[in-house]
Amino acid sequence: MDIDALRSADPDHWMKAACIRTLTLDAVAAANSGHSGAPMGMADVATVLFEKHMKFDASAPNWPDRDRFILSAGHGSMLVYSLLYLTGDAQITLDEIKNFRQLGARTAGHPENFLADGIETTTGPLGQGIANAVGFAIAEESQRAHWGSKMVDHYTYCIAGDGCLMEGVSQEAIALAGHLKLSRLIVMWDNNDITIDGKVSLSDSTDQCARFEASGWNVLQCDGHDPEAIDAALTAAKSSDKPTMIACKTHIALGHAAQDTSKGHGALTDADQKAAAKKAYGWDHPDFTIPDDLKSAWEAIGARGEQDRKDWEVRLGALSERKRAEWDRQQSGEAPKKLTSVVRALKKQVSDEQPKVATRKASEMALEVINPVMVETIGGSADLTGSNNTKTADLGVFSAENRKGRFIHYGIREHGMAAAMNGMALHGGAKPYSGTFMCFTDYARPSMRLSALMKVAPVYVMTHDSIGLGEDGPTHQPVEHLAMLRATPNTLVFRPADAVETAEAWEVALSQTDKPSILALSRQGLPTVRTEHKSKNLTEQGAYVLADAESKRQAILIATGSEVAIAMEAKALLEGEGIGTRVVSMPSMELFAAQDEKYRKRVLPGGPVRVAVEAAVRQGWDQWLLGERGRDAKASFVGMDSFGASAPAGELYEKFGITAQGVAEKVKSLL
Repeated sequence: MDIDALRSADPDHWMKAACIRTLTLDAVAAANSGHSGAPMGMADVATVLFEKHMKFDASAPNWPDRDRFILSAGHGSMLVYSLLYLTGDAQITLDEIKNFRQLGARTAGHPENFLADGIETTTGPLGQGIANAVGFAIAEESQRAHWGSKMVDHYTYCIAGDGCLMEGVSQEAIALAGHLKLSRLIVMWDNNDITIDGKVSLSDSTDQCARFEASGWNVLQCDGHDPEAIDAALTAAKSSDKPTMIACKTHIALGHAAQDTSKGHGALTDADQKAAAKKAYGWDHPDFTIPDDLKSAWEAIGARGEQDRKDWEVRLGALSERKRAEWDRQQSGEAPKKLTSVVRALKKQVSDEQPKVATRKASEMALEVINPVMVETIGGSADLTGSNNTKTADLGVFSAENRKGRFIHYGIREHGMAAAMNGMALHGGAKPYSGTFMCFTDYARPSMRLSALMKVAPVYVMTHDSIGLGEDGPTHQPVEHLAMLRATPNTLVFRPADAVETAEAWEVALSQTDKPSILALSRQGLPTVRTEHKSKNLTEQGAYVLADAESKRQAILIATGSEVAIAMEAKALLEGEGIGTRVVSMPSMELFAAQDEKYRKRVLPGGPVRVAVEAAVRQGWDQWLLGERGRDAKASFVGMDSFGASAPAGELYEKFGITAQGVAEKVKSLL
């Protein structure tokens, strides 16, 4: 690669791109940690994108109609940090650049959305960014259809590397995007032929262009160091009726001694090599110094969208008072006031009629009253619509032909589905929820973890939540999954006992703005245990006394989901023998742990024996059995300590001892 030829071909562009390259070299060297190669290799692409195509205003990074920029290759975080600093983002200062990867800095090792408004999503686990980008593009299409192009009219741009495209989630994402013809999605592939181990050819021989074409994408190619070619490709991409992948042929760590080698991927910290690279760039300024003329030029790029933003704000102001209030509510993530009243009415109906229904069906009953009043919900299922019960009659199907539809058929793509939901939630103005079987949280888990890390609030509807699903057997029967999900920070896990608790769980989940919720729902029919209507949302407290002891209290049974009814049966057996028994329903451990001690003590007082009942492993239960005034000698668990088996649900509960009789005997053994 002839650096002199690149410099002389377009000196103005070259020096703007050199700002990114030199800031990257300086920050990584100062931290003695990081990844230099990708920002150096993609600096030309990023410069053209931001200067000539991105609609954004650096002074208003949360402007709803901005173009979205997603760095899927998150290890190259200095690319986005450099861009934010150079364009004048108030949160990414020069001090932040100097403190790259240091404790408390906004400039973390990989981009984190909650540290700076100008960072759209947290990337690092490869493939997540490009899969998030699909969700961003879905949200844009959906909201443009509902609000009109005067309010919503923008693109989603994504830079992805070979690692992003090798990860399996990328295929789920690009296949969905191609099928849905998300033409506002443009992916720029950093085609540098290098991974950490060496040449891409060591591990992969995929024709990526053919792969994207086969998935329904428009595919373009360009020299990733030629600004005119990059500009032409981006211009062409915006006129396509399909999503576009631009294969940008680049050199990793351009201009450095490590160029085109695996060493160029990582931290380039050698002082002499850094100096030589800067000399090759024609750069003779001290470390972390951007000359005033270049900084001013970049800040002008950052201000280029200011008039677009102001024009948009005029259109926002022209909305009727009602529409403006609804726009603001949806953008804030706040639930509509009607949510509580429709849920309360449904609870009253259920308590009166006392149906025996699976909580997956109860979830559908809840969504039938929620979706008409919470019009920003976007539902879906990973090819299990009839099993997850996530589609209500009013939604319509979101497709290439119908952007107003609010239900997405994700296909058998649990991981891509969860990542797209994150993208929708991050975009703003959408409340995504979707379903699969509880056991397949294993497939969705990386994105579910990122929901919690990124502080976004999609709702995961996980049905077939235990051995109660029956004959499909242990491959489909979740055992350890509740423990895994409850162990995840900033996550709410709900396992409702009946249709009343299910409706309450939905109300709480849809009221969240900074944490995801998981609804673990049964396949088998469950009796209504909340037979007395209470307007208060008891599930919001995490646990509560469902039925108190009739005789002198000697035992407390704590249960969730389908096992609450078993606990109630066990209570009847014990009371028949004069053993006073309290039943505590605990639909959400996280919410109960958040209550004050006075309330927790009222629900779980010291003294009586305690037995927890859940068709899952014990892990996580000792907090309530042995802590909170409990004692080892007076506590036990009835549940699973193995995988399940293939048989009808009733037979499985008998086989594994999760029965009213088994619970009663466990209590008596502790007295």
